[in-house]
Amino acid sequence: KKVLREPYRLYNLDVFEYLHDHPFGLYGSIPFLTAKKVGSTTGAFWLNAAEMYVDIWKTDKGTSTQWVSESGIVDLFFFIGPEPKDVARQYSSMTGGTQMPQLFSLGYHQCRWNYKDEEDVATVDSNFDHFGIPCDVIWLDIEHTDGKRYMTWDKAHFPTPENMQNSLAEKGRKMVAIVDPHIKKDDSYHIFKEAQGKSYFVRNKDGTDFDGWCWPGSSMYLDMLNPEIRKWWATKFVPEVFKGSTESLYIWNDMNEPSVFNGPEITMHKDNLHYNDIEHRDVHNIYGYLYHMATAEGLVYRGDKSLAKPSDRAFVLSRAFFSGSQRVGPVWTGDNTADWNHLKVSIPMCLTLGVSGLTFSGADVGGFFGNPNSELLTRWYQLGIFYPFFRAHAHIDTKRREPWLFEESVMSNIRSAIQLRYNLMPYIYTLFHMAHKDGAPVMRPIWYEFPEQEDTFSSEDAFLFGPSLLVSPVLEEGAKAVNVLFPGKDLWYDLFGDKVYDAEKTPRVPMPVTMESIPVHVRGGSIIPRRMRPRRNTEAMKKDPFTIVVALDKNQEARGSFYLDDGSSFDFQQKRKFLSSTFVFKNYRLENDVYHNALYFTNEFTKVEKIIVRGLKRKVGKVDGNMTKIKDFSCTQEGGTWTLVIKKPDLSLTENWSLKL
Repeated sequence: KKVLREPYRLYNLDVFEYLHDHPFGLYGSIPFLTAKKVGSTTGAFWLNAAEMYVDIWKTDKGTSTQWVSESGIVDLFFFIGPEPKDVARQYSSMTGGTQMPQLFSLGYHQCRWNYKDEEDVATVDSNFDHFGIPCDVIWLDIEHTDGKRYMTWDKAHFPTPENMQNSLAEKGRKMVAIVDPHIKKDDSYHIFKEAQGKSYFVRNKDGTDFDGWCWPGSSMYLDMLNPEIRKWWATKFVPEVFKGSTESLYIWNDMNEPSVFNGPEITMHKDNLHYNDIEHRDVHNIYGYLYHMATAEGLVYRGDKSLAKPSDRAFVLSRAFFSGSQRVGPVWTGDNTADWNHLKVSIPMCLTLGVSGLTFSGADVGGFFGNPNSELLTRWYQLGIFYPFFRAHAHIDTKRREPWLFEESVMSNIRSAIQLRYNLMPYIYTLFHMAHKDGAPVMRPIWYEFPEQEDTFSSEDAFLFGPSLLVSPVLEEGAKAVNVLFPGKDLWYDLFGDKVYDAEKTPRVPMPVTMESIPVHVRGGSIIPRRMRPRRNTEAMKKDPFTIVVALDKNQEARGSFYLDDGSSFDFQQKRKFLSSTFVFKNYRLENDVYHNALYFTNEFTKVEKIIVRGLKRKVGKVDGNMTKIKDFSCTQEGGTWTLVIKKPDLSLTENWSLKL
């Protein structure tokens, strides 16, 4: 027997400047394992919330694992696959699909610890517009509060928080404010006073309230195992209680492992007591998940009760997580460092979260600790636009790094990357609906789509974004080329140029790179919906027309999916108000087959302004439509194939139509 490495430790901890290559406990725990070989993929779910270790070693017969939990009840579930997508669906059916996010939350998030005052926020907001960089959300860290009393405002620096939020909302932007689980021990703080009076705090083993140390100093921690307390907490996000908040304010849960500065390993004592005298050791890894859940329920409650209208979907980011957190909201990989190792390791971290059900994840773009140089920052943005959750964040002691603070060429490259994210938003939103419905990860290991190709099993430096885009980031300083692996037997089309690669003939290609972009390729056989007009945020894009990009396979066929709803409410579930369709290209005919259409939107919201078909084996001289006459088109040769561009076809995605070439 040969031990591969130290055991994986699953114990939610606040780890300062974590190492990029160590299997110690970190912020979240998902006790789920995927095993794969050619012809078979299976999964195992060890349902237990105590500290645990998972040891992995090789034997002559294969790979073995040993699971050890400190305490509590264990339920063990197996998922038989046989393909990765089957395991994802089976695991999702048990633990829940990804919450369908609001559209704005898939845009770019700008954050740092901390934007110092309302004027600072306004300047950052206006600079995004001035420099033509899309942004959907501006974030506030702990310094915006009155003495770290969450759900309050520092009146010296944020005297009119409603005006600040409304100014952003007028442009279609949102704000996120941090709300951590430690409650400042202060009789003048209404949250503390009420919770203490109701005996809502976690207790010491002798039954007294546990007093720990965190950002505010002496702090108490709500007992989130108690459903009554979770329900009470959910009532605190209405504007009448969270004064200064508006409906465009969303929430960030940090430090919810929970972090206790003077506790063992910077967390809570294992013999602390919860609801029904359950010891903390039995439930440690679900504390943050339950806090995350209660906070998200608070935002739903805010809409239903205080705003006197049906609630929008919640958006709450959490640092701690457990199996099932995907039903609540996104997570991120925590306090990373501005270096190339952390850039590189963010890929397997997000891929692992994705195949474990938690696909709405990302890493702090640029690194939380330290100051990235312009090359590292640019490469991080070029990768970060393909994180499912896309946020830049930085420590309070770092230099400011908003894109416009760098030289023009750097800002231009970062702007181009962010604009690409927004161009792909129809595709991204469709991917999240797949994750919501079937548990399919947005960011996928290559083996997820190519389970029969063994040389993809260990690939961690490239990935698929959905089924159709192959992303090969630049992960080395000063790199002049990237060795791109083209999986399967497919054709792969350069997203930015006219080159096409045949994976059967050239499975690996050393590809020259510049600072302008990274290699991204479209899989032959795919159809991708895009919106190409540059806008300030997702709200401003809602009436923009679509561009349909068809990349043909070797059989001159392709297909793709499209999903659209109002981008915010629960009407897609409760009233089935959404648009879902399938694009199919076969026998030189492109069809839009509408599966379901019950939208608020008229056709003006779903117009097609351009169709691009790449990889045609013959020149097209005529295009006939069953609903429209096509006059404005061109067909040009690219290498050995032809590309057709149809402009203004007078088509809508709400209708069934076909075009015969």
